[in-house]
Amino acid sequence: MAKGLQGCLWPTLLLLCAIQELGSWAVHTAVEGPGLGEPGDPALLAGGRVKRGWVWNQFFVVEEYTGTEPLYVGKIHSDSDEGDGSIKYTISGEGAGTIFLIDEITGDIHATERLDREQKTFYTLRAQARDRQTDQLLEPESEFIIKVQDINDSEPRFLEGPYIGSVAELSPVGTSVMQVMASDADDPTYGSSARVVYSVLEGEQHFTVDSKTGVIRTAVADLDRETQDRYEVVIRATDMAGQLGGLSGSTTVTIVVTDVNDNPPRFPQKMYQFSIVETAPVGTAIGRVKAEDSDVGENTDMTYQVKDEEGVEMFKVTTDSNTQEAVITVQKPLDYESKKVHTVVVEALNKFVDPRFVDLGTFRDQTIVRVSVLDVDEPPEFRPPSNLMEVQEDAHVGSIVGVVTALDPDTANHPVRYAIDRSTDAERIFDIDAKTGAIVTGKVLDRETAGWHNITVLAMEADNHSQVSRASLRIRILDVNDNPPELATPYEAAVCEDAKPGQLIQTISVVDRDEPQSGHRFYFTLAPEATNNHHFSLLDIQDNTAAVHTQRVGFNRQEQDVYLLPILVVDSGPPALSSTGTLTIRVCGCDSSGAIQSCNSTAYVVSATLSPGALIALLVCVLILVVLVLLILTLKRHHKSHLTSEDDEDMRDNVIKYNDEGGGEQDTEAYDMSALRSLYDFSEIKAGDGGGGPGEGGPGRNPASELHALPQWVQSPDLDFSVFRDYICRKVEQADEDLSVPPYDSFQTYAFEGSDSPVPSLSSINTWSSGSEQDFSYLGGWGPRFRQLAALYAGRRGEEDSEDS
Repeated sequence: MAKGLQGCLWPTLLLLCAIQELGSWAVHTAVEGPGLGEPGDPALLAGGRVKRGWVWNQFFVVEEYTGTEPLYVGKIHSDSDEGDGSIKYTISGEGAGTIFLIDEITGDIHATERLDREQKTFYTLRAQARDRQTDQLLEPESEFIIKVQDINDSEPRFLEGPYIGSVAELSPVGTSVMQVMASDADDPTYGSSARVVYSVLEGEQHFTVDSKTGVIRTAVADLDRETQDRYEVVIRATDMAGQLGGLSGSTTVTIVVTDVNDNPPRFPQKMYQFSIVETAPVGTAIGRVKAEDSDVGENTDMTYQVKDEEGVEMFKVTTDSNTQEAVITVQKPLDYESKKVHTVVVEALNKFVDPRFVDLGTFRDQTIVRVSVLDVDEPPEFRPPSNLMEVQEDAHVGSIVGVVTALDPDTANHPVRYAIDRSTDAERIFDIDAKTGAIVTGKVLDRETAGWHNITVLAMEADNHSQVSRASLRIRILDVNDNPPELATPYEAAVCEDAKPGQLIQTISVVDRDEPQSGHRFYFTLAPEATNNHHFSLLDIQDNTAAVHTQRVGFNRQEQDVYLLPILVVDSGPPALSSTGTLTIRVCGCDSSGAIQSCNSTAYVVSATLSPGALIALLVCVLILVVLVLLILTLKRHHKSHLTSEDDEDMRDNVIKYNDEGGGEQDTEAYDMSALRSLYDFSEIKAGDGGGGPGEGGPGRNPASELHALPQWVQSPDLDFSVFRDYICRKVEQADEDLSVPPYDSFQTYAFEGSDSPVPSLSSINTWSSGSEQDFSYLGGWGPRFRQLAALYAGRRGEEDSEDS
């Protein structure tokens, strides 16, 4: 191919050289022709450039010249040039001095470098003819162009590749897929170097390309995406209009065959089998089936439906939009005993059907789904499902309210037992027969207390109580006229002293706890005991109310300030019941306008002048005062009870006070024994002793003065301390025998005086030892107080010794 290219290039080069010579001759004649003026002509020098100075034709130079010598481009010449070398030719501009060189004497221009038209198509230069001696312009400077002559050295290129196109499957022949375009860098205005034609190198069995436009079209009508979803087509572009010797380039075009809905859905199986227990709740999914579709995208979207009537009633089919599966669910409760196997016809059809391919067949398919129902042990079922019963409120205990019935739906048909959920009937107002289901009253009913009862009845298998059914039962208590009508409130009315006959005093209404079906109807009349009443009259208004009017002229509070009017009220029954209510009428003083000013009844005045809130506040204050008074009295009584307790208690309290140690040895007035002395009648003691002579108590002393001197603890052998001894012993015995009684004797605290003290405890707990075992003489050295105590116990010891003797 290289040899062919060389054979084509040389004739072209010779032609270009001939054209170049003609161009230089044209320049030479143009320079030498008339109309340019003489050298030094003002028209040439004034403006530096004549209007139609040097008129240059284009110079041409062939690109990609590979010769060893510089390539001759052309020649510039001046008319004033006589060939003696006095004129110097120069050029300036693009490439002057580098790419293009000029002979200063002859004006010949040569190209010294290899040019590429695809990089630069022409060069702009300026020519000058100067006097070699004076360097003056002999001709005005003129601009000329050297154009690079194109040769076919650039092959077509697909600049936008790689190409990816698409076409729908089953498209008719000639359907446009896409357009490709190649670009040739050669000169499109010169020759056929840039004239490109297109052809298919690979894939011509399925696609064609327009040779001039590059539009790719389908060549066949049976493109099937399911068979082959893409094609690789190679497109070639050739310049020189496809002639021999032209250059070419190629590109690969990927053509994707897009899907159309030309395939119907198909179930892989003609029958599917599933099973489910009969107790499955409504909405339970039984299983999934799926129809296959060879298409892709939205063309595979489908919907499912149940076609047979039995299946539509018992089952429901929905479409899972993510997986395009049919989900079969329970739509109605199943019953193994009624039907063990269900047959369902499921149909799948495409959601989007292309009308162009309807003639290919129906785009739907059907399959059969067999559902087997599995038996389970079910609880009894209530029949019929009525949940309302009625009973009269005067029904006797044990009366039948109604009967509930439940049956075992299983084939075995086990016997059923009944019960009442006692959480709904905690008071056991109703009972039920465990075998028959008869509901009876268990207590006396009262509609006015509870007009409705909601209970839950349980039905269970006799041999399996875990199988339980529940039924809510509403029992309505029917009304019986067993409550007499009563006045709505304890009516009180007021009448002015100057009231006139026929004046309305009070309108009366009644209440009745019964609710007869026909509604209430009450009758009003004065009670028999008020038949001789001439002061007031009663009028039945016939709307279950009555009006009381005055029947005389004026009233006198001084004579009678309160009237009690008994009123008899009777209902319509049956049986008719009645009651008598009293209307209290107070006579009050009124002003000229009839407004009440005062009544004799204090309660009436208060109620008329104080608001309910003020009355409540007043009552609260009174209650608080009463509570405070009771609290104070209780505290005083409690305090007094401690001061005025029994003698034994007082003795015990005085002994407790004796536990105080006082202010030390110098304090001889810390203990006052007058309280102990006052508890006993020492005159009796004196009489018992017979009175001592002067020698016993000192001369001239009477017994009374000796007894009064006892708090100073002057030794008196006539005193009898057995009463103290007996009292202390008795208390000790009581405390020892009753373990629940706390130790009130505070002397017991002396038992904890320490281990190093030589003094034994004085607690009454140690009084079990006899007085003979103790010696209290050492107490005399402890100070005045303890000397008195030693004298007291020494006297007690002497008495014991005398008793022993």
